[in-house]
Formats: sequence, C-alpha cells, structure tokens
Amino acid sequence: MKITSPYEYHDLDSITDKETGVRQYVTPEGDKLYSVTTILSATKDDGGLKQWRQYVGDKKADEIVKEATGHGSLMHADLENYILGKDRISGNHIMRKNARRMADLIINQGLCKVDEVWGIEAALYYPGLYAGRSDLIGVFNGVPAIMDFKNSRKIKKEEYVQDYYLQLTAYALAHNELYGTDINRGVIFMASREFEYKTFYLDEVKFADCVDQWLRRVEHFYKNPLRKPSDLQSLG
Repeated sequence: MKITSPYEYHDLDSITDKETGVRQYVTPEGDKLYSVTTILSATKDDGGLKQWRQYVGDKKADEIVKEATGHGSLMHADLENYILGKDRISGNHIMRKNARRMADLIINQGLCKVDEVWGIEAALYYPGLYAGRSDLIGVFNGVPAIMDFKNSRKIKKEEYVQDYYLQLTAYALAHNELYGTDINRGVIFMASREFEYKTFYLDEVKFADCVDQWLRRVEHFYKNPLRKPSDLQSLG
C-alpha cells in the first residue's frame, strides 16, 4: 500500500500530567490536551466492567487485559508495517503468530477495500479540547473516512462498539477543523482472538448522532476533571 496524502500531518509531543499521571498532548499553540481515549475512559459507564471484574476476579481480569493489550499492540505493529511496506512481525511465540493471523484477517477482508491511505498513526487535535492519533486515515470504498484497527476476544455486537464510533467521530471532527475537510464516515476493522472478522461502519446518519454524544462526553469530562489514574477504565 502507498501513502498518498493531500494533507501534511505533524506529530505532537506528549507529557505526563504530574497530578493525574495521565498523558497529555502538546499542540503547536502550546495547549496541553487530554487524549480522546482518556476522555472516553473517564466518562464511560463502567458498571458492567466492575461486575465482570467481580465475577472473574481481579487476577484473572488483569491477565485477560494483559493478553488483549499484547495481542493488540502486536497486531497494530504488524498492520502498520504492512501499510508502510516494512517487514512484518515474525517469530514462533504464540502471541506473535496469533497477532499475525489476526492482522491477515484485517488485510484480506478490510484493507483490501481501502482506495487511498492518507496517514497512519496520524496525530490530530481539536484546538482547546482534545487530541490523539488515528490508526488510519484515507478513502474507503470511494469515501474519505477515519479507520481503526480493533482486536477482541470475540467479535462484539454493534451495541458494544459505540465508544469506538465516538473515537472515530472525535478524530473526524479534529481532521475537519484542522484541514477543512468534511469527513463524516468511519470504519472499524475488528479481528477476534478466535480468528473471526467483522467490519463496522459509521455512516453519515450514525455520525450525526455520535457528534452530539461525543460533545456531551467532552463537556462532562471538563466539568469533572481527572484527579487520579484510577478514574480511568480500559477501552480495550
């Protein structure tokens, strides 16, 4: 795949907030902004997550989160290397083999429909509000879109990917603000650790609703600022 971007994406420096221990991005204007995932994590309803932890126990829950994070990091790295034309991950460790197999699902069933790649891990920010990095920006099936790679133990039902949609929406709004675009589509490429695949589509109708939801989450976040790292829950 070849990156042919009409836009010049610039990286953002990051720092750690001394009070909360949470990473912030520093914009060219000097603003220190929390990430999209930090805002989503701090404002989500974590009742189900707490019940799950109580059910499986903290030790088992930590093991599952660690496994998901490991697979996710390797899968993302493999996909990034594939797009950049670099050597993909290899090795006989089971986690590496699984991540490669999951990445193959996304490549063969998702990325094959990407017409143009504008940027990968591109830093974006909405002035004064939030920042982050988008997995993939480009054109999917002829339409400009923000795209994301996700891994999960099992393929999720659509009602459980709403925060992923909000993440895509946040990046689209930031891209539109910075570059004068009108992106209102998003795509989630999801591979499971059971080696199943599904594409989730954020169309223009869902996008309009997600804009309202996201802005409410941002408003809630700034009315209830972070005080400690334990305020956050994983988005995995």
